[in-house]
Amino acid sequence: MCGIFGIVGNPEASNLTYLGLHALQHRGQESAGIVASDGQNLLAHREMGLVADIFNAPVLEKLPGNAAIGHVRYSTAGVSQLKNAQPLTVEYVGGQLAVAHNGNLVNAQELRTQLEADGAIFQSDSDTEVVIHLIARSKQPTFEKKVIEALSKVKGAYSILFLTDKKLVAVRDPNGFRPLVLGMLKNSWVLASETTALDLIEAEFLRELEAGEMVVIDETGLHASQPFPPTRLGRCIFEHVYFAKPDSVLFGTSVYETRKEMGRQLAKEQPTPGADLVIAVPDSGVPAAIGYAQASGIPYDVGLIRSHYVGRTFIEPQQSIRHFGVKLKLSAVRQVLKGKRVVVVDDSIVRGTTSRKIVKMLKAAGALEVHLRISSPPTQWPCYYGIDTPSRQELIASSHSVEEIARYVTADTLGYISMEGLGSAVGDKERTTFCTACFSGNYLTGDLNPGATTSESAPKLASA
Repeated sequence: MCGIFGIVGNPEASNLTYLGLHALQHRGQESAGIVASDGQNLLAHREMGLVADIFNAPVLEKLPGNAAIGHVRYSTAGVSQLKNAQPLTVEYVGGQLAVAHNGNLVNAQELRTQLEADGAIFQSDSDTEVVIHLIARSKQPTFEKKVIEALSKVKGAYSILFLTDKKLVAVRDPNGFRPLVLGMLKNSWVLASETTALDLIEAEFLRELEAGEMVVIDETGLHASQPFPPTRLGRCIFEHVYFAKPDSVLFGTSVYETRKEMGRQLAKEQPTPGADLVIAVPDSGVPAAIGYAQASGIPYDVGLIRSHYVGRTFIEPQQSIRHFGVKLKLSAVRQVLKGKRVVVVDDSIVRGTTSRKIVKMLKAAGALEVHLRISSPPTQWPCYYGIDTPSRQELIASSHSVEEIARYVTADTLGYISMEGLGSAVGDKERTTFCTACFSGNYLTGDLNPGATTSESAPKLASA
């Protein structure tokens, strides 16, 4: 759950990276950083917090150069501290290097243990630092070959940017778990986690990097190659379900249109005869709710209002008000809901606690019935590839039936989209190009225990 951005060949590199990270803020709110290259040195600034709070004109003026990479972070493991903020920067025998990584390496702990036994000293908890050590120890003759050798030893998800004083290298893992796109701004090359970042700086979207592709940008131009053996595609389906921004084009399709199609499929599979209106759990549930309303013929309305001043980093001031919970983020529109039989559409149910509070809030606002519809299948397995899901024992769908979950969240009925319906919505009817491990337990790297009932088999290092 992170966002990365890079640009080469522009005197406003740091300013444009700031804008790119602002567009990717939804991918991480814990920390942000920018590293710029002036052709001789790498200059870095990283802090905890939001992009707009960290970077201002005086800070950006201290990051001159024609190339830069940036990172916004939301950790999926490990502590939220400045030492884990990216891009990471080091000096080694090959020179200066900065790295920005989106994804999670499932064998990072094993590699770290081996490296520490050989005398390596780590400065962070980040799995990304393992890659840096592998590069530094490589005997390969060129930087690109060092990167290839290092990444050949890791398993898991990585869309990753490397910046030196002379070049930028971008690589996407062979499964293609995390997104990475290539764009052009006049004579500048741009790389970003999502197309929404290209749109903000008015860059032209060229294409998505292929799974397993390496792109090298230096003074001679852009050079693309496929240095890793091909394997089954494993694009993260949860990016389409929830994580990516709706205005992005992801894995070749519009996120907004895909989510609307999920809602249409959901309406076909889980109809609600007699309902008076369809509402969404904002903001992520809105496109699917619109699709549900279109397919069902039930009117769509706004029954829940989201506060945009409460984010994931919100800290309740004292224990005595914590029971207000969801009301700090969502409020019900009583005039819309009173006396109505309501279909409420959300993207997923994780622990079930939030859904329970939302359903109770809707009924307290006067809804006669609340029918909960979910535009993804039951989330039964934790993600080890970079999406923030808890251990399996905390996932309500791993140990409870749909009927039991409905009773727990106090909904009159509960319905999920099927795996077949979701596959159809994302354009993968055969279900062979996406990773669905969070729904199916089918981990594509083949080294995770699908029978684990706790997080004991999950990586312990902080992830990007």
